[in-house]
Amino acid sequence: MSLLVVGLSHRSAPVSVLERAALGADAQIKLLQDTVAAEPATEAAVLATCNRIELYADVDKFHAGVAELSTLLAQHSGVGLDELTPYLYVHYEDRAVHHLFSVACGLDSMVVGEGQILGQIKDSLAKAQELHSAGRLLNDLFQQALRVGKRAHSETGIDRAGQSLVTFGLEQLAEGADVTAWARGKKALVIGAGSMSSLAAATLARAGVAEIVVANRTADRAERLAALLGEQYGAGLNAADDTHVLARAVPMESVPVELTRADVAVSCTGATGLVLAAEEVAAAVEGRTGRPVVFDGAVSGSRTADRAPAPRANADSADVRQTPLPPTSVGTDENCPLDVAAVQGGFSVLGEAAVAGMDAATLEQHAAWAAGSAVDRREAARRSPEADAELITALAATAATVGRIPERRKPEPVIEVPRPTPALSLLDLAMPRDIDAAVHRLTGVRLVDIESLAEASADAPMAADVDQVRRIVSDEVAAFGAALRAAHITPTVVALRAMAADVVANEIARLEGRLPGLDDKHRGEITQTVRRVVDKLLHAPTVRVKQLAAEPGGAGYADALRTLFDLDQETVASVSRAEDSTEKNRGPR
Repeated sequence: MSLLVVGLSHRSAPVSVLERAALGADAQIKLLQDTVAAEPATEAAVLATCNRIELYADVDKFHAGVAELSTLLAQHSGVGLDELTPYLYVHYEDRAVHHLFSVACGLDSMVVGEGQILGQIKDSLAKAQELHSAGRLLNDLFQQALRVGKRAHSETGIDRAGQSLVTFGLEQLAEGADVTAWARGKKALVIGAGSMSSLAAATLARAGVAEIVVANRTADRAERLAALLGEQYGAGLNAADDTHVLARAVPMESVPVELTRADVAVSCTGATGLVLAAEEVAAAVEGRTGRPVVFDGAVSGSRTADRAPAPRANADSADVRQTPLPPTSVGTDENCPLDVAAVQGGFSVLGEAAVAGMDAATLEQHAAWAAGSAVDRREAARRSPEADAELITALAATAATVGRIPERRKPEPVIEVPRPTPALSLLDLAMPRDIDAAVHRLTGVRLVDIESLAEASADAPMAADVDQVRRIVSDEVAAFGAALRAAHITPTVVALRAMAADVVANEIARLEGRLPGLDDKHRGEITQTVRRVVDKLLHAPTVRVKQLAAEPGGAGYADALRTLFDLDQETVASVSRAEDSTEKNRGPR
C-alpha cells in the first residue's frame, strides 16, 4: 500500500485560507484528472467540504508524491504554494487510513460526531468512480471508511458528542435556548438548494418554523426542495397545535424582499463571491423594523449612505436615546459645582457625560467633589492660563486615547440594559462565505458563520463515547491494513497455483505419449492423484504466506515467493489488473 493524503482543514488552517482555497465542482474534476495524469499517482480522490480539502492518491514514490500533490492543490485552489504549504498536513499508508476513518466517524469534524461527513465521503467516491480515477485501493478504502463511520454511530453514543453543523449553528443562534422553542413560529429564508441547504431547511422544518422560503439561482432546484419540504413537513407535522410548515420557492432576485420578512436566514451556496453584503442586510433590517441600523458606529441605510461615519460617541448616545435608562440622581446631589438644572435628563452628575465641555478649574472642582473632598474655587481661579492650557491639553489627549474623560473615583454601578432580541438571525455555512463578515457589527442582527462556529466548538466538551470510537478506528485500521497486505499477495499465490496447474497438465500430456494405450479410467485416476499431491504440497505454504503477509512488513513475502518459484512477473501483474478492473466497475456500497 502506498496511500498518501495531502490536505488542509479547520484544524490546520485559518478560515480565511480555507475560504480562498475552496474548490468548486469543476476545479475538483480538473484536480482529479491532473492527479492521475501525474507520474507518481495511479489513483486519486478529492474530499472537499466546507472545512476541509483533501487529496487522496495511490503513489509509487512518497517524496515525489507529496511534492506533486501539494503543487496540484495549490494550482487548482488558487492559493500560492508558498502560502499554502504551512497549513498542509501529510499522512502516509496506515496513518492515512487512520485519518480517513477518523474523519468518517466525525472525530475530525468541527462539531465532533456530526454525521453529514458520511454523505460527503460517499459523494467523493462516486465522483472518483465516475471519472475512473479510483482503483482497487481507493474503492476499498472509501467503502470501508463508510462502514466504519456507520459502525461508530450505531455502536456508540458519538451522536451525543456533537450534532450536524446546521444544528450546532442554530444552537448558537438560539444562544442557549432550546432550538425548537426558539424556532417555533418563525419565518425562515434558505439561500441555496444543495445538500447543506436542504439539511438546514429540513432541520428548521422539524424545529417548527411556520414558513420556509427557498431561493436558488436554478429555479427548478429551489422548486423541488420546496415541494419536498411541503410533502414531508407540511400539514400534520405539528398536529398538537394544528399548524404546519409552508414552503415556497423564489428566484434569487427576491432575496432582498424576502429578507425583510424573515426572522432567520441560512445561506450555503457555491458562489465564489458574497451573496449578502452588509449594506443589503442593514437595508433589510431597516425595512423590517422602520428604524435606522447602526453599522460600525454610524447610522447605516439609504438615507445616510453618502454621509461620513459619525463618531462612536454619537452612536452610543443614539443608542441611549432609543433605549432610555432608568431615572438617575440628577438634581438630588448636594454641593455639586454643576448647574444640575441645566443637565439633560438621563445622566447622573457623577457620570462622564455630565462633565463634557467643562473648563479645567470646574473639572478639578467636580472631581474633588465626586471624591468627597473639597477644593478652594478661589485657589483654582488663581491658576495661570498657561496651567489651564496644559491641563486641558492633557485631558484632551487622554480623552482621544481612551474615548472618554477620566474620573478620579471608582465608577458607580450601572444598571445593565437587557440586550434586545435580534431582528434578524443569519447562519452562513458556505465556504467561501456567503455573508459579509461586516454584518457582525450591525445592530439588530446576529450572524453565525464558519469562523464563529469554529471558536464555539473549540470549547465544546467531548463525550465519553469518543474514546470508544477511537478504539474502533484503531481496530479497523489494523484490520484494513492486514486485509490489504493479504490481498497484495493474492496475485502471487494465484500465479503460483496457475504455474502448478500448467506443470500437472504438461506431465499428464507426456504420460499419455509414453502410454498411448492408457484407458480413460486410469488416466483420470492418475491425473487426480497428481493434482492432489501438488495441492497438498502448496496448501501449507500458501496459507502460511497469506498469514505472514497480513502482518506489518509482510509485503516482502510476495517477493520471496516469486523469487523461490521463479514466477513470471507479467502473470502476477495480469491477475492484479483483472482484479482492479472489477473493482473500478463497483459503485459505493
